[in-house]
Parts: sequence; C-alpha cells; structure tokens
Amino acid sequence: MIVPARMGSTRLPNKPLALIAGEPMIVHVWRRACEAGIGPVVVAADAAEIVDAVRAAGGDAVLTRPDHVSGSDRIFEALGRIDPGLTAEVVVNVQGDLPTIAPEAIRACFSPLSDPAVDVATLAAEIHVDAERTNPNVVKVVGSRVGETRLRALYFTRATAPHGDGPLYHHIGLYAYRRAALARFVDLPPSELEQREKLEQLRLLEAGMRIDVALVDDVPLGVDTPEDLEAARRRLGG
Repeated sequence: MIVPARMGSTRLPNKPLALIAGEPMIVHVWRRACEAGIGPVVVAADAAEIVDAVRAAGGDAVLTRPDHVSGSDRIFEALGRIDPGLTAEVVVNVQGDLPTIAPEAIRACFSPLSDPAVDVATLAAEIHVDAERTNPNVVKVVGSRVGETRLRALYFTRATAPHGDGPLYHHIGLYAYRRAALARFVDLPPSELEQREKLEQLRLLEAGMRIDVALVDDVPLGVDTPEDLEAARRRLGG
C-alpha cells in the first residue's frame, strides 16, 4: 500500500503534519493502513518533513517529486522506486487525508481484484442524508450490481444520479490498482469527461478500463478544511 501526501493544500496548509491526538495526521493514516494487514505500507511524500514524521513513528516513507498533479502520479513514482523489480502486481492508494479510515474498508477495497476482469477497485457507501444527494462535493458512483456488496462502475458524477427511485452511492476516493492499469492510467492524457467533472477516475472509464466498487457502511472523514480537522480531532480524541 502507498499513502500519497503533499504539503501544498490551499485550504489547510501543511495538512499531513496537522496534529490529531498528539500525532501528525499522516501517521494516523499510515497506522490505519498497517492495521488492514494486506501488505507493506509506504508513505509517498512531497516534503522531507512528512518523511521525517513517518519515520519517527516507525514507518517507511519516500520523497517524491513535488510537482505531481495527482496522488496517482505520486504513487506511481514511489512504486517504481520501492519495487523496481516489478514484483508487486497490485497497489492500494490510501489517501493521506483520511485519518478515520477503517482498516476493514481498506481490505474491502482490495477484494474486487480477486476477479481478473477488474482493473481497478474503489469504495462507496449508500447516501442516507438528503442534502448529500444534491451536493456537488459529494461524488456519486453509478453502477450495475454484480454482487450483494459490489457494483461495476458505469460513471462517476457530481450531479444527482441516477434519476428515479433507488439508492444513491457516495464514492470514497480510495483505490486498488493492478500495476498495469496504474501504469496505463498515468500515461494517458486527461480525458474530456474527467476535465468536465473534475474527476480523474473518469479517465479510466473512458479508456475502457473496468472499475468495480466495494460497498461499505460508512464514509470516512476526509480532512480538507480547518473545520474537518477539528471534527477529526473530536472523533480521534484530541
């Protein structure tokens, strides 16, 4: 597993090092990823301060280029550096701003790749709050059910979709990639729908790759603002 982390958040500067219960946020995410128990965990950072914080907690981290436009590009660079022999066939991208992510959710994201037809796996949870149905900051996944807790993704959107009666699903930005799919993804130019919706996963779908979605019970708290940080502190005890 690789956890991308960068210092340059406009809404919450130095976000990975923000303290929660006495420890940097990135350390909390690294611990949750380790607790998932599905492989080694490395933090891919854009600043030496993040690397130092993770190593001080006993973790592994690598310094990557500061100019990557996405976490996917950052983890691809890190993967090439930590596994030049190409032994890892799958990499899980655990976002560095999800300090409350449950280890079982990380394991759930990994599970759809047991199907060889799946290129990339991700997560979603059913929306139960009416305001989230129309909130463009809540990304929805539209998919066909292929199991009791799994969808095949057909589209991702900031709009309210699909229309009509039935559940809507809140996409959670955690991904498990086959290595070949990640390599292809970062080599592709941004796609038309990706640029329109501002959702990079649409590049995968437009290129004909298959994304399956594991359904989980809860959406982890993503920390993007000072208010989110305070919520994370309340939830994690400080």
